[in-house]
Amino acid sequence: MSTTVENIQRQIGENPILIYMKGTPQLPQCGFSAQTVQALMACGERFAFVNVLDNPDIRAELPKVANWPTFPQLWVEGELVGGCDIVVEMHQTGELEKLVKDAAANHKDDQPEA
Repeated sequence: MSTTVENIQRQIGENPILIYMKGTPQLPQCGFSAQTVQALMACGERFAFVNVLDNPDIRAELPKVANWPTFPQLWVEGELVGGCDIVVEMHQTGELEKLVKDAAANHKDDQPEA
């Protein structure tokens, strides 16, 4: 049986664009998650998410793994980008869209055929 930390590392490794958030992209459960996912969705690329409210083990362990205490957390290509303030600021400057589109392009062959 894999540990929670191994599970987190696998999720980060397997998903080029991943957000750990409270709720889902369609139904965020906090304002910070809502703002972050809105900025991410504006980039127009597919992304994975983990609802930390449904995964209390991940909610407890991820801040230690990431050395980042709060949610949401955006991970792109295995690297922590940051939380709400950083993601929203990057969206406003155009940096987020470039980062997300580059990551999606780097992994387009990984996507299953629709």
